[in-house]
Amino acid sequence: MTDEKSHDGDDLIELDAAVERVRALRAEWLSSLGTERVSLDGLAGRTLAEPIRAPVDVPAHSHATMDGFAFDATDEYPLAVVDEPVYPEDEPPTLEAGTAVRIATGAPVPESANAVLKREEATVEDGRLTGTELEPGTYVYQRGSNVSEGEELFDAGDRLGAKDALLLGDLGIDDVVVRERASVGLVATGTEIHEGRHRDLDSPMLAGLVREWGHDATYEGSVPDANDRVESRIDELAREYDVVVTTGGTSVGDKDYVVRTLDALGDVLFHRVRLRPGKPIAVARLPDHDAVAIAVPGKPVGAYLVTALVARPFFTGDASLPTVSAGMARDVGIATAGFTYAIPVALEDGTAMPLGHVDSPLSIYETTFDPSVLSSSTRASRADGFVLTTDAVAADEEVAVVPSTVLER
Repeated sequence: MTDEKSHDGDDLIELDAAVERVRALRAEWLSSLGTERVSLDGLAGRTLAEPIRAPVDVPAHSHATMDGFAFDATDEYPLAVVDEPVYPEDEPPTLEAGTAVRIATGAPVPESANAVLKREEATVEDGRLTGTELEPGTYVYQRGSNVSEGEELFDAGDRLGAKDALLLGDLGIDDVVVRERASVGLVATGTEIHEGRHRDLDSPMLAGLVREWGHDATYEGSVPDANDRVESRIDELAREYDVVVTTGGTSVGDKDYVVRTLDALGDVLFHRVRLRPGKPIAVARLPDHDAVAIAVPGKPVGAYLVTALVARPFFTGDASLPTVSAGMARDVGIATAGFTYAIPVALEDGTAMPLGHVDSPLSIYETTFDPSVLSSSTRASRADGFVLTTDAVAADEEVAVVPSTVLER
C-alpha cells in the first residue's frame, strides 16, 4: 500500500509510464468482467473475451474479378471456348487443357484455371479465343488469399469496431463472445459543488467519454470535502461498481481527501503524471472491493485531457494516438522542463493556432504556455486537437496534432 509521504511531489511519473501501468491493470481487470454473446450489429466498441481463428479459407473458392474468360495462363492461344458460361451462383466446371470458359465477375474460377482475360481484351472467332498474354493470377481472387483457415485474426482483449463485422461475416461468424460492459460510478467531490455554489462541469463530460469507450456510466452525485464522507462514499460505490471515477480532491491540499482515501482502501498505482494540464490524476486497485478507482483533477480541461490520455487506454486497451501534421501559427514557450504539455489548437487550412495564445480567440498567455489557467478555461474544449510536446514550439514549425476525435473513440 502506498503511504502518504509518497504523494509529496517526488512521485511524478512520465505519461508513457502511466499509460503502461493502466494497460497492465486492464489486463488483470478484464477477467473480472462477465461475458456475453453479441451479434455482429452490436459488436462496435465491445471487447473480445476469447481469440478468434478463421474457421475456413476466405474466399472458399477462387473468384473472377472481371467479366471475361477463365483459363490456364500457361496454355497458348488460341483456346477453345466452352459453350456454358459461369455465373456467381454456379459450381465451377471442370476445364480441360487448352480450353477457356466465359466467366462473370464474382463467379468461381474452375480449379484448373488461374487467370481471367478481360472481355474487352479478348477476340473470339469460330469458337477460338485469342487475346493479351497473361500471368497466372491475373483478375483472380485466389482461394485463401484473404484469410487462411486457422489464422488468428483477433486476440482476447481486442476492442472491436463496426468494420470488423465485415471480416467476421465473411468468415460465416454470426456472433462473438465479448466482455460485459463495465459499470462505472461517477462522483464529484467538493463542498462548493455539493452545496450547489459551483456547477459540476466534469461529470457529464466524463460520463460521455466512458460511454464512447464502450461502458456504462452512472452519475452518483457529489460529496463534500470531509474525509469521512469522501471515504465512506468511495467505499460504498466501489462495492456497487466495477470502476469508480471521482473528480476533484486529487492534489495535496488540506481538503484533498481522495488520494488518502484510495490509500486507505487499496493500492495506489500512481498519483501525479508529468502532464500539463491534468497532472494530479491517481489510479488505484481496490482488491477488497474487486474494483478500480480513477481519481481525476477538478479543473475541467485538465480533467478531460488527463482522462483521455491516461484512462482511455484502461477502458479501451488502445494507447495509440494518430496525428495530423500542421504548421504552428505562433511561438509557444515552455516554462518548466520535464513535462509533457498538451497544447490545444484550432486547425484551419493546415495551420494550428494555439488556443490560449494572445492572438487566439482565447487570450490567456503571451508566448509562454500557461497550463494552470488554461486547465480551467472551458473555451479550450473547442480545440480541434492537441499538440503533445516536451519542448517549446516555434512559429511555422511542423507539429503533430492529436485530433480530439481520436481521444474520444
